[in-house]
Amino acid sequence: MLCPQDIKSVLGVLKYSCFGMKKISGMAVGICKGATLVFSAFESNGEMWTGEGPRLASYTVRFDEPFLAEPVVHVSMNMWDMGASQNARADISAEEVTAEGFRIVFRTWGDTKVARVRAEWLAIGPVRHNDDFVDI
Repeated sequence: MLCPQDIKSVLGVLKYSCFGMKKISGMAVGICKGATLVFSAFESNGEMWTGEGPRLASYTVRFDEPFLAEPVVHVSMNMWDMGASQNARADISAEEVTAEGFRIVFRTWGDTKVARVRAEWLAIGPVRHNDDFVDI
């Protein structure tokens, strides 16, 4: 989440600071990616489609094998189905990131009607190398 001290205004353009550089040393780096339907609310007249105000839907992702430490996770919407008569208001993020997985969180607000959202994600982080010493 952005903190006020992380935002700098230069000539009216917002610039965001880095949230901590992840440095890759001589260790192995794992890349894991996937896509999932976060929710589908149209068929069931769910709250995302019929409701108003702040709404949230989430989906928990578990990696096939864990990273050695918390990876960097990028989430984006690769499909969204929104009502046409309202403004499209949407926010998607990765939260509660651990070496084992994370939670995709989709939020909307106001009178926006959302029928369904599919998300794609990419996780990059340290993994065990085949040459690593393993204590038996």
